[in-house]
Amino acid sequence: MPEDTYFTIRKLLASTRIEDVRRGLELVEREIARVGSAEARELFEVVSSLFYLDPLEQPSLAPIVDEAITLVVGFGHWVIPALVEKLDAGDFKAQFAVATALGRIGADAIEPLLGAYARTEDEERRVFILYALGKIKSPKVVAAVPVVLSAASSPHTEARDTATRALGKLAESIEPADLGDEVRRAVVARLRENLGDASSAIRAKAVRSLGKLAKFGHMTAEERGELRTICERFLGTDEAYDWDRAYVVRREAEEALHNL
Repeated sequence: MPEDTYFTIRKLLASTRIEDVRRGLELVEREIARVGSAEARELFEVVSSLFYLDPLEQPSLAPIVDEAITLVVGFGHWVIPALVEKLDAGDFKAQFAVATALGRIGADAIEPLLGAYARTEDEERRVFILYALGKIKSPKVVAAVPVVLSAASSPHTEARDTATRALGKLAESIEPADLGDEVRRAVVARLRENLGDASSAIRAKAVRSLGKLAKFGHMTAEERGELRTICERFLGTDEAYDWDRAYVVRREAEEALHNL
């Protein structure tokens, strides 16, 4: 790549003007088309620097971050280990963006993510790996179920929260026959256990994930009936009139009922 092109790209992507950043991304895309993604490794670091932008502080930046994620995914499979390494970024915004990119890459990211999960004891890093696994839309993600299931009982609140949500996301991509009855029953049992979590966020995610299991055919008729009873209890529409005090839990219970 010509040095002046690389310098121009760096300058544009470092600009505070959205139109400049977008021009920089367009220039990166053209350069990749010219030299091939495998030859554009030096551009990866420049583009992924946009993962540190804060869309909450400047909502107009959200499309830019998303465009950067899409561009990084298009670099090809060689980018997977580089992205996994960046899960140590130490910046939540960047880590969420990296995890989203890995999720969009799909099935090819599953094995590297599971390997990274097994090698680390850093719970924060594990949280983002779980988040990335939950973003993958492929039947092959069934390989991640044991790890996510184990994390759903973790004493680490964020890991438990993320895994509880991820179990429902995985259910969207896995055929009921591929999950296996023993694992399926273990997933249902763990989510039901998490309905009693002290964290209202985890209770809400457990209800949501159970609803997804029902929607995508991972529940027996008896389990669906039990889930209906649970949702009615959370909503206070049963005879006990003792609803869950957290609105977010009640909202998810209403949604789960629609899946029944």
